[in-house]
Amino acid sequence: MYQFSYADIQADSVADARDRERQLLDRSILLLTEAHRSGPRTMQAVEALHFTSRLWSTLIEDLGSEDNALPSELRANLISIGLWVLRETEAVRQGRSNNFEGLIEVSQIIRDGIR
Repeated sequence: MYQFSYADIQADSVADARDRERQLLDRSILLLTEAHRSGPRTMQAVEALHFTSRLWSTLIEDLGSEDNALPSELRANLISIGLWVLRETEAVRQGRSNNFEGLIEVSQIIRDGIR
């Protein structure tokens, strides 16, 4: 019987978490792309903005946790980006912006940076 070491389990757990984060960002990007095509006052936009806001709220909460193992400077930078995403999704929701492209681009950059 194969015995897993704690380090192996921990490494797998981190890799799984990062994979889930990439998948969630992929979903957000897909929804935002569909919303951009269909327009800011559509159900697709409502769904995309809601999903993206919930995702980034969760990411910000995790980044703010003392249990998060990322370097503090990187965490602070990602929190700043997340706060921008939340402000921008709210601006689009309220009709003050149509910046789906910016939301998509930032999400793609963050997704591509997750290793």
